[in-house]
Amino acid sequence: MSRVSRRTFLQGAAASVGGALVPGVFTGGKAPWLKNAKFGRKTVVLGIDGMDPVLLRRFVDEGAMPTFKAFMEKNASGVLSTTMPPQSPVAWSSFITGTNPGGHGIFDFVHRDPKILLPYLSTSRSFGSSSGISLGDWNLPLESGRVELMRKGRPFWSILEERGVPSTLFALPANFPIVEDGGVQALSGMGTPDLLGTYGTFTLFSEVDVPDSKHWNGGKLVRVRPVNNVFSASLEGPTNSFKKDGSAAAVPVTISRDPWDAIVKIDVCGKQLILKQGEWSEWVPLTFEFVPLFASVGGMVRFFVKQVHPTLKVYVSPINIDPMDPTLPIGSPSHYSAEIAQAAGRFYTQGFPADQKALAMGVLSDEEYFHQANIVIDENFRILEHQLSKFDDGFFFYYFSCIDQNCHMLWRLCDPKHPLYKPDASPELKNSVKLLYQRMDDALKMVLAKVDQNTTFFILSDHGFGTFEREFHLSRWLVQEGFTVLKDPGSKEPGDLFDQVDWAKSKAYALGINGIYLNMKDREPNGIVTPDQAQQIKDQIIARLPTAVDPVRKQQIVLSAYDSGKIYSGPFMGLAPDVLVGYNRGFRVSDEAVLGKFPLEVIGDRTNLWSADHCFEPSLVPGVLLSNRTDWKQGSHGIWDLAPSILSSFGIEVPPEMDGKPIQKA
Repeated sequence: MSRVSRRTFLQGAAASVGGALVPGVFTGGKAPWLKNAKFGRKTVVLGIDGMDPVLLRRFVDEGAMPTFKAFMEKNASGVLSTTMPPQSPVAWSSFITGTNPGGHGIFDFVHRDPKILLPYLSTSRSFGSSSGISLGDWNLPLESGRVELMRKGRPFWSILEERGVPSTLFALPANFPIVEDGGVQALSGMGTPDLLGTYGTFTLFSEVDVPDSKHWNGGKLVRVRPVNNVFSASLEGPTNSFKKDGSAAAVPVTISRDPWDAIVKIDVCGKQLILKQGEWSEWVPLTFEFVPLFASVGGMVRFFVKQVHPTLKVYVSPINIDPMDPTLPIGSPSHYSAEIAQAAGRFYTQGFPADQKALAMGVLSDEEYFHQANIVIDENFRILEHQLSKFDDGFFFYYFSCIDQNCHMLWRLCDPKHPLYKPDASPELKNSVKLLYQRMDDALKMVLAKVDQNTTFFILSDHGFGTFEREFHLSRWLVQEGFTVLKDPGSKEPGDLFDQVDWAKSKAYALGINGIYLNMKDREPNGIVTPDQAQQIKDQIIARLPTAVDPVRKQQIVLSAYDSGKIYSGPFMGLAPDVLVGYNRGFRVSDEAVLGKFPLEVIGDRTNLWSADHCFEPSLVPGVLLSNRTDWKQGSHGIWDLAPSILSSFGIEVPPEMDGKPIQKA
C-alpha cells in the first residue's frame, strides 16, 4: 500500500470534492413540485443532536428550561436507545431508514476501502472527471465529476412522497448530496463539506509565525508582511480541476491596517469591509476562477479580526458552499437553498459549522469560539422562523447541531472535576452548556406555536453525552495483545495509515472510532485470516477488550465488545467492522488510532480541547424522546423506531424492511 499521510487524508478526504467541481455540473432545473390536497394532519420532528437526558432533567429541575418543563409535565417523555456505535451519522441514518446499520451501511464516521485500506469519510464520496483533453498546462474535462451518497436504504420521506405527503427536511445529517425529489424540500446537514472537500479548513492570515501550524489538520497559516501597513495575500480555494498541476484556485486579499486604531479594511472580490479588532464580518461571497471567462465556482467566508496591533491576525472561516449559488447539491429542489438565503440571509452550509478545529489549535480562544458558535445558532433561529412560517401541512423536520458540537469543546469549562477545567473562565463559559440548552428551550417555544391538535410532535436526540478524559490507543493495544504485528516493534515513530504494519503476520487492525477489522484473506490486500479462523479471533478480541484496565484510574476502559455479525442484519453488513468497541464513560479511542497510527503507550491523558464525547457503550449515552402523543407502547424505544412512527402518524403501513416499530399505539 502506498504511504498516505493523515494530513493528506483529512484535507483530501472523499477523493477531494474540490477536484470534482466542474461548474454547471450539479445544478439542474427546478423539480416539478408535487401538489397535495390538505391532509388535516401534520407531523413535526425537532432533532437536537447530542441532547443528554440527565442534563435535560437537571436544567429543567433548576428552572432554566420552562418550556421543556411545561411540555414534559403534560406529555410523554423518556430515553431513546441509540445505535452501536452511538455516532451521529450512524444513528441519524437509522432514524432515516428505520433499520439497524446493516440496513443502511453507515457504521462509523470513517470507513475503509478493503482493497487498499485507504480510509474515507463514510457518508459521501466524490469522484473527479476520469477523462479530458490536454491543452498545454490545461486539462479540459469531458465529463463531470460526481458526488455519491453512501447511505443506503430507503428514506422514510420517499414513502411519504409515494402517498402524496409533502416533506420539509432542514439539515438532516447523513443526507449529502441531496437527491432531488419532487415532493421533498430538503437542505443537507452533517456530512456536507466545505468548498475544499473537507469537513472544515480555516485560514489564518498572520504577521508572525504560529507554533505547530505545520501540523494543523483543518487549518492553514498564511504569513503576511506589511508594506506601509498594507498586507497582500491570497486565499486558496478548491483544487482547479482544469489545471494539470493540481494547483488550487485562489482570490487576492488586501488588508489595510490603520496605523493608530485597531481597525482594518479588507478588499476581496470587489468588496470592501471595515472591521474593528474583535469584530466578525457578515458572509462575503467569493468567486474562484478556474479558466478565465469560462469556468469559475462560488463560495463564501466570514472574516474575524483577531488582532490588529502590534501584529496582524485575521481569521477566515472555511469556504462554505454559497446557498445563493450552490456548486454542489445541497438542496432539493436545487433553488431551495437560495430561497432560504434570500429570506433569512446567507448561512453556514458546512456540516460542522462551529469551528472546533480553530479552537483546538488555539487560533480562536474559548470566548471567540463561543461567539462564533452563537452566530451559527442565530442563523438557525432565523431559518427556523422562516421555515415554520411556510409550513402548514405534511411532514416537517428541523435539526440543531449546537449542543453536540459545543459540548465536545466546552464541557471541560462547565465541569470543575474535568482535568482541563479553567477556574478563571468567565461565568458565561462556565455556564455555556446550560446556555445552549436554554437556546433549545427557545426553539421549542417557537415550534410549539405551530403544533395544534392535528399535529404529531416528536423531540429527539440521537445520543447523550459524557466526559472524555483518557484516550485509549486501540491500535497499540492490538499490538500488545499480538493481533497486530509491526515491522519494527521498537520504533518510536507513530507512523501513518498502517505503514508500520507487517501484514503477513497481523490478524486484525483498528480503524475508525469504534471499529476493529480482521485482516481477512481475499478481502484485505495482504489478508491472512481464513474464514474458519475468523470467529475464534473475533471471540478472543471480544473477550480480552473488557479486561483492559486504566493503570492510573483503575477503571475498566472497555465495557463491552460486539461481534458485528451478531448485532447487525441487512444487505450492507459487508461494510461493517468485524468487532465493535463499547468504551466506558470517560474513555475513547485516540485520534491517532482512528487513522492507523501507533503511539507508544496504550493509554494516556486527553489533552485536546475536544473534552467530551458520546462514542461509548450505547447504554451509557441514550438520547432524549418527547412527544405530544402519550399513547406510547410499553417497552424501550430506539431511534430506528422513529421512521415507522412518522409513517404511522400519517396512517401509512410500515414496510417490512424496517426493523423499527411505531412508538405510538395504532
